[in-house]
Amino acid sequence: MNVVFSKWPKKIISSSVAWALSSALALSALAQTNAPATVATNKLPEWITRPLSIADALNTTLQQNGTILKAKNDLEATYGLVVQTRAFVIPTIQATGVYTDTDPTAINQFPSSGTNSSVQAHQSWNAGFRVVQRIYEGGKLGSAIRSARLTKEQALLQYQTVIADTLLLTRVAYYDVLLDAQQIVVNEASVNLLGKELDDQQRRYKAGTVPRFNVLRAEVAVANARPALIHARNNYRIAKNVLSNLLGYNLPDYIWEDIPLQLTDQLTAEPYQIDLPAALMQALEKRTELAALRKAELLQRENVINARSGYQPSVQAFAGYGWQNQQFSTDLSQELHGWNVGAQLQWSIFDGFLTRGQVMQAKALQEKSKTDLDDTARRIELEVRTAYSTFLEAREVLESQVKVQEQADEALRLARARADAGSSTQLDVLDAETSLTQARSTQIQALRDYDVARARLERAIGQEMIQAAGK
Repeated sequence: MNVVFSKWPKKIISSSVAWALSSALALSALAQTNAPATVATNKLPEWITRPLSIADALNTTLQQNGTILKAKNDLEATYGLVVQTRAFVIPTIQATGVYTDTDPTAINQFPSSGTNSSVQAHQSWNAGFRVVQRIYEGGKLGSAIRSARLTKEQALLQYQTVIADTLLLTRVAYYDVLLDAQQIVVNEASVNLLGKELDDQQRRYKAGTVPRFNVLRAEVAVANARPALIHARNNYRIAKNVLSNLLGYNLPDYIWEDIPLQLTDQLTAEPYQIDLPAALMQALEKRTELAALRKAELLQRENVINARSGYQPSVQAFAGYGWQNQQFSTDLSQELHGWNVGAQLQWSIFDGFLTRGQVMQAKALQEKSKTDLDDTARRIELEVRTAYSTFLEAREVLESQVKVQEQADEALRLARARADAGSSTQLDVLDAETSLTQARSTQIQALRDYDVARARLERAIGQEMIQAAGK
């Protein structure tokens, strides 16, 4: 199934621009009226008031977000583990030194009847160094090199997964701030519209053309509209706090009511082309979670090799140089020195089935890693299908709202004209005003849902977030 999105009609784009301009003005006034007095007496930091596009937000998240920074620390720690794993195949250099002073009465002397008998010294010392290299470990040497490489690659993939998930959260939070800002404008317009209706009914009531009931109904309508505005303003404050947290901002303590973020992007409906079979294929190929699990399966295979090495001998070669005092001289400065070279073999003939148990465990974990990979692949396929379906829904809802606002505006105009002519009631006007507010709110919500659905779909197929946001 192919879905191609052509350019959206100019009406909806122009409507979005108009709402963007009106929201900027309204939010500017809102910031001036709602800003706490303490903020006015403190200079706001430049990093919080500078214009912030969605690409800037994503880049700031990469630099400052706590989750990403912790993941980076985990990555560096894993690199330390890689060095430890690789050390198994590198020669080791061992240096030793010993000095001993023993009670002369506890030393066993050679029996001799002569006066020049050799006496073993009660003081002794020796020193030396030795280079040891593992020659054969039953497959462990090659496995250590491969395991180090796989561990490093797996850690990097897991780090990339954390980045992708966190950037998606930032992108959605950015859209939520834009949505809530627009909802404030919509609800303020609704309250103002109903307020004008109340003023009109009060004038008519004073003129004796309408009953007191009309005034009461208009007052109730205004009162019912105010909670939605209060709720929108609260959502706007919370959304900016969520975005600031994802950006890693340490907010000054004097900013306690409203964060003065200046977002430069707007909710838009950029055309997007997607093919579900290709999306599934791309997800299976590019999702870092799957790539990390493939590395995990290969690591488990190396663990099987390491477990089986217990059946094989261990061979090491060594070479060194040593110094020691002469054993049968009391002069510690008399020394012997020279080189030594050799090899050593160790083979556990029977270990009480320890190796057998380790092999069984390693094989079971390898099978588990395969099952985990298959299960995660199915889960990702489901995620792609769900995100694709949600994207289609958001697109269809957005398309259905192209002309709704124009129709709601026209319906309100006709309702007022009919009310002025006496052919309709006040209830018709209030219903038309409510429908207009709902149409505006639904259109803004549809734009946000479209952008969020697209972002989630791009994450599901493994598309890079910053690159996607720049398109």
